[in-house]
Amino acid sequence: MSQNRSEQSLHLLRIDTQSDSVTQQIDQLRKKLSPNGNIVSQRGHALTVSVFGEAIPPVEVVKRICQDIAQNGISALLRYCRLLDGADLTAETIRVPAEELERAWKEASPEYLRSIRRIKENIIDFQKAILHKDVRVERPGGYLIERYLPMRRVGVCVPGGAAAYPSSLLMTAVPAQVAGVKQIAVMAPPTAFGSYNADLLAACYEIGVTEVYRMGGAQGVAALAYGVEGIEQVDKIVGPGNLFVALAKREVYGTVDIDSIAGPSEVVVIVDESTRADWTAADLMAQSEHSPGSSILIGWDKAVLDRAVEAVEKALRTLERGELTRQALESFGAAILTKDQDEACRITNLIAPEHLHIATSNAEALADKIPCAGAIFLGNSCPVAVGDYAAGPSHVLPTGGTARFASGLTTNDFLRANSILYFDPAGLKNLAPDICRIATVEGLTAHRLSVTLRTEE
Repeated sequence: MSQNRSEQSLHLLRIDTQSDSVTQQIDQLRKKLSPNGNIVSQRGHALTVSVFGEAIPPVEVVKRICQDIAQNGISALLRYCRLLDGADLTAETIRVPAEELERAWKEASPEYLRSIRRIKENIIDFQKAILHKDVRVERPGGYLIERYLPMRRVGVCVPGGAAAYPSSLLMTAVPAQVAGVKQIAVMAPPTAFGSYNADLLAACYEIGVTEVYRMGGAQGVAALAYGVEGIEQVDKIVGPGNLFVALAKREVYGTVDIDSIAGPSEVVVIVDESTRADWTAADLMAQSEHSPGSSILIGWDKAVLDRAVEAVEKALRTLERGELTRQALESFGAAILTKDQDEACRITNLIAPEHLHIATSNAEALADKIPCAGAIFLGNSCPVAVGDYAAGPSHVLPTGGTARFASGLTTNDFLRANSILYFDPAGLKNLAPDICRIATVEGLTAHRLSVTLRTEE
């Protein structure tokens, strides 16, 4: 009899930083999960062939869908909802009725709604604290203002393929509300985990979001970006999704703003002898159970790494999504042995992970050496789930190494800044010599004339 898959050893990639190929190995891991990695499920591949008649790459799939919806509007959107999601919707039924949202809220458990309220308040408290405020700078004969105004209308992507994600609703819609956005349109796929999920609909109603559409994937992103009959165009699209959502956001950028082109979830966990192996195992599995998801373990004590990997092998046998988690760990995970703490920090900066959990006795000191991470979780009592669900910062974070230059979603991403300038005649005359000198150097004499006409009479 063949050995049960759940009882087999975990074949986790082991990397020793003494190897000459460590940088190459890390780059290969990162590229697998980037939006250019073309990680598509068997179902996704089959759907592509079914809808388009050929096995075209995801980038081309997305381009065709977006162009079709931009040109043909609601009819194209409804066709893709039927072909890709099996949802027979109409222009009248694609939006979730108000009474359905209210019914889901009324039927939700009181304990669940109380959790939603508490988390919402945590998010509001943090996001208000970091909200940009107008700035006024006085100058001789004038003043300068930087004014922040909320966007009028934004779209929020909430996943719903393999699980329901009311947390993603909270981590995107509530920061937009704190910024003052009045119109928030939520898209969630027409699935049992998406826009037919009572918990998600109840959360929408609880936080005051009433515009919810039964659409997902590239077709949903395109509908929000271009606008179709019954769905008004938004100014910005935010929120997580699969590869097709990420590529569609990239495709429509410029027509609308986006938060990021995010790949699957990822974590780096740094451990030392103070770290419990079973806790580390849970931390690694928590990201890989998204499947795909990347979990990378880093430490300078081989025995600590070995105990953690053994704990993962044991825990996988009882985990609900154990087989999917194992596949993700073996495909996209790694255990990296470094020579010391400084090298662990250097390797982590090279990876620039979405989530960084420093589960060591000196976590704060190590964090000071690692600027490239989306969100950093310090110590053994602060797993990534704290940020995913309840703390206050958004869990929409840069992935695929983009934490080198990108930041997580905040309420400030829903603001537009205006510069306002005022100078009286004396103030203009004070600036005139410098303006005219630079305008002359640049050969822009009309610029110079616009000043001299006002100051030399």
